Amino acid sequence: MRTSSRKTRVGKVVSDKMDKTVVVAIEDRVAHPLYKKIVGRTYKLKAHDEQNACGVGDKVKVMETRPLSKDKRWRVVEIIEKAK
Repeated sequence: MRTSSRKTRVGKVVSDKMDKTVVVAIEDRVAHPLYKKIVGRTYKLKAHDEQNACGVGDKVKVMETRPLSKDKRWRVVEIIEKAK
C-alpha cells in the first residue's frame, strides 16, 4: 500500500456552477500572531469534480494534484457527507 505525500483538506462546497469544478471553503483555526487568540480563517480553493457529483453544502475531502487549469490544483477525493 502506497502512502501519499500530497496534502488533503476537508471543506464544504460553496459553489458547483462550473462544469467539473467545485469551489470548496476550508475553515482553519489559527492563533493570532500578537494576541494568541484562536481565530477562524476561511479560504476557498477550486477542486476538480470529474462526475459533477458534488452539490452546494456537501462536506468533501480534497487532495492536492498537478495544475489542471489556471487556478485549479486540487481534486475531490470523496464526498464525506451530502447536504440535506
